[in-house]
Amino acid sequence: MDKDVKQRGPGKCPRCGMKLSAHLPDHIEYGFDIRTTPHPVRAGQPAQFDFGIIDPKSNKPARDFEVIHEKIFHLFLVSHDLSYFAHEHPDPLPNGRFRFQTTLPRPGAYRLVADCYPRGATPQFLTRSLITAAAPAEAFASTPASLPATPLRQQAANLTVDLTLQPAQPIAGDECILLFTLRPHDGLEQYLAAWGHMLVASDDLIDLIHDHPLYAYPTETVRPQVQFNVLFPRARTYRVWVQFQRLGVVNTVAFTIPVKELA
Repeated sequence: MDKDVKQRGPGKCPRCGMKLSAHLPDHIEYGFDIRTTPHPVRAGQPAQFDFGIIDPKSNKPARDFEVIHEKIFHLFLVSHDLSYFAHEHPDPLPNGRFRFQTTLPRPGAYRLVADCYPRGATPQFLTRSLITAAAPAEAFASTPASLPATPLRQQAANLTVDLTLQPAQPIAGDECILLFTLRPHDGLEQYLAAWGHMLVASDDLIDLIHDHPLYAYPTETVRPQVQFNVLFPRARTYRVWVQFQRLGVVNTVAFTIPVKELA
């Protein structure tokens, strides 16, 4: 899951809790098959999504998956303008496929991301695009999203989240620390076996990153802080969604982060 985590001997990943594996096979990308009912999907109306993670050797849906953060399939849905975000977990079917139902909020283009780990293979991070019925003309264009600036303090459902960037101006290709301070102190809980989940998307939806905290300092007496280390690959504007759980409520906030070239 977190391929950058390495150690000399057996153990578990400090980020996701998975058992570390030695001698992973070479990475082979699986297929990501999407079928919808109705087709095309109509915004504002319920739609059913059937997904297949296709084994390239058999050309059939993979049936056996490692559990990652308490689930075997993490699905992200992001609108082309990066205003809509969802982190969901489709249900497995007897035929090896997965099913999920949702209602997309408005016509347009969406990016769907499957994060899963077929057993015996390597972790998969697969993306596909979907365009709804009655989508406007801009949904077919490759114009980057125009992302408004966001404050470094965000209020979620029952949590206030402050973001500190180190360095304050992220540079493409250099690691950046995203340090989140959470208030109030009480009631913080792990969400899906982690102190936080993050999805990073570039304004042109080319770069997508699913990440988990490198460090977390949850405490009742000191300001709880959760640290993600992110390497932004290009000089773009990025939308960063981060999720934390408090008192059984999942809090989702979004930040806009401009990333520059090294001067």
